[in-house]
Amino acid sequence: MAHVASAGTALRLSLHILAATVWVGGQITLAGLVPAMRTVGGQAPKVFARAFARLSWPAFALLVVTGFWNMAADNLGKAGTAWKIVLGVKIGVVVLSGLSAWLHTRATSRRGIAIWGALTGTSAVAALVMGVFLAG
Repeated sequence: MAHVASAGTALRLSLHILAATVWVGGQITLAGLVPAMRTVGGQAPKVFARAFARLSWPAFALLVVTGFWNMAADNLGKAGTAWKIVLGVKIGVVVLSGLSAWLHTRATSRRGIAIWGALTGTSAVAALVMGVFLAG
C-alpha cells in the first residue's frame, strides 16, 4: 500500500518544489528568451532580468528555508553516510548557485555576465538533481 504524506509534509515539499520551479525553471526560461529580448532592444535583457530577480530571489530564500525544514524533518541522525555526503555537496552547490547569481547581477562585461550566468544555471540544475537523489 502506498504511503500518503501528512499535510505538513505535503506543504513543506510543495513549497520547496514550487520555489525550485521558479529558481531553476525561471533561469532556463529566461536564458532561452535572451536572444528574442535582444531583438526588442538593447536594454530588454536587463529589464527582464531585474523583473525576474523580484521573483527569483524570494524563491531562492524559500528554497533555503524549506531546505533546512526538509533536513530537520528527514531525521538526519538516521541518514546513511552516502546520503549525508550528497546533502553536503548539495548545500555547497546551492551556495554556489546563489553566489554566482549574485555575481551575475554585479557583472558589467558580457563575458562576466555569460560566465556567472552559466555557472548559476548549471549549479541550480545540479542542486535540483541532487535533491531528486536525496528524495530517494
